[in-house]
Amino acid sequence: MVKNITDKEFEAMMVTSDKPIVVDFWAEWCGPCRQLGPVIDELSSEMSNVEFVKLNIDENPETPSKFGVRGIPTLILFEAGKQKSVKVGALPKSALKEWVESNV
Repeated sequence: MVKNITDKEFEAMMVTSDKPIVVDFWAEWCGPCRQLGPVIDELSSEMSNVEFVKLNIDENPETPSKFGVRGIPTLILFEAGKQKSVKVGALPKSALKEWVESNV
């Protein structure tokens, strides 16, 4: 199961995680975000070398603002606490998996 995190948890994760992290910036009212949710859940259980988390932009405006998130869903892959790659929009599972694998 993909963990929902807050702005505060985001900062701590960047410092403590030894795996690459994919953050899904989403909102409850966003249709494409809701479509992407199950895909991220599946990938999370298939890809043990990467951590997947979700951050609700309405409840946690600080982090999306810091990384210039303008549209959702936005996925940002972080490695060693640094932003490595960004994808905007809902993707099919195969495309999302390929993007993650090509960046880790």
